[in-house]
Amino acid sequence: MHPFTSKEGRHPVPTTDLLTAALAHAGRGWYVFPLRPDDKRPAFPDHTADDCTGRDPRCRAAGHHLGWEPRATTDADRIRRAWTHRPYGIGLACGPSRLVVVDLDTPKDNATGPTGLDTLAHLAATHATVIEPTYTVTTGRGGTHLYYRHPDDGPDLRNTAGTLGPLVDTRAHGGYVVAAGSTVAGRPYHVDLDTDPAPLPGWLATRLAPAPLPPQRPVVVSLPTDRSGAYVRAAITREVDRVTTAPAGERNRCLYIAAVALGQLVAGGALAEDDAHSVLEQAGVTAGLRTAEAYRTVRSGLTAGARRPRQVAA
Repeated sequence: MHPFTSKEGRHPVPTTDLLTAALAHAGRGWYVFPLRPDDKRPAFPDHTADDCTGRDPRCRAAGHHLGWEPRATTDADRIRRAWTHRPYGIGLACGPSRLVVVDLDTPKDNATGPTGLDTLAHLAATHATVIEPTYTVTTGRGGTHLYYRHPDDGPDLRNTAGTLGPLVDTRAHGGYVVAAGSTVAGRPYHVDLDTDPAPLPGWLATRLAPAPLPPQRPVVVSLPTDRSGAYVRAAITREVDRVTTAPAGERNRCLYIAAVALGQLVAGGALAEDDAHSVLEQAGVTAGLRTAEAYRTVRSGLTAGARRPRQVAA
């Protein structure tokens, strides 16, 4: 069985250079996964959470939809099996790898003006510092990826687009980059400076930190006072705790599992769908997920759970 699981029945293609590069990235402790050959898009899974039927072997084994991030791996055997199957590009999952990648772009269509590197250098100057050397990749279109170690303390940093300024994006938890050794549209990504990633500068971490959450009003769920009501209340508490105590990198997955569990109770008539959605979305946001991300995950989980209704004894 293919280690990342595909519906495609392709013959193996020798991919020595890509395999060597993927193993080298994994050797640094970076989690990799296959991209479509010569493309930025993940090769697996070939469906979204909303379209997951559970037939994909990895999804079936996990008991829920398994996206590209939890499929990322440092396992050399899985990597060898994957990259001798097809000439996949190499995706690097930033969250599990504990990386923050600053993506410095160049003006499109040969336009003139400041580059992303110019923007970052100006920001550094305003903080009376310079951009220290770190692991650096030149992208296929001539941009630059600066790799930094994610801070060990503080909140999980997420992806940003333009937060630091024009032509400067970042990838962290929930994001990935095309790794060196890959090509996109025939253009190679290659290492420009091969050194260990530097710690993310404090001034950058401060600018990238998510805004504090506004005070959260507790979601009040009206339930009967009988035994069935107590059972549902305990189930809600258990699933909320699952989400709010989930470790970094596991929060979205735990939210999905919790939504599946409560979705079964919704389908069985023991819990209102609006109540389940509200309490789980708030739990996801409290855990550090973005509102839109939590909304989508809860919706997908409730839909999946509705396929297996669960009755509660009176």
